[in-house]
Amino acid sequence: MIDVGGKPVTVRTARATGRLVARPETIRRIQEGTLEKGDAIAAARLAGIMAAKQTSTIIPLCHPLPLDSVSVTVGFDDPAAVSIEAVVRATARTGVEMEALLAVSAAALTLYDMSKSIDPAMSIDAIRLEEKTGGIRGDYSRAGHSEM
Repeated sequence: MIDVGGKPVTVRTARATGRLVARPETIRRIQEGTLEKGDAIAAARLAGIMAAKQTSTIIPLCHPLPLDSVSVTVGFDDPAAVSIEAVVRATARTGVEMEALLAVSAAALTLYDMSKSIDPAMSIDAIRLEEKTGGIRGDYSRAGHSEM
């Protein structure tokens, strides 16, 4: 692990996003809560929050962090995709980017698991950090940087 003992404690935030791409019928059933396994949106939100809290046990070399807040939202702005966003905040010596990215990943995997019996061709894509604040390296916003 990296020694962060000399870094200042600051408020750190990170926002990550991702998508589950599926047939429109699958997206409709997720949105309506009519999947056989139940309310996929509630399960995905809970999975994302739980994953963020367990990041250091899943991702090697991540520091365990006391998180101040985790929010996971699920949106339906595309008839063939579910959008997922996680926002994580902590008062710590290191950032929470991995916690936000893992929250989105776990939420997307939960949606996939709950829908796979009706749509095995689904895909998870575009999981990425959108912005972060706090720390000695300063703030980052994907909107303010050119894509590679």
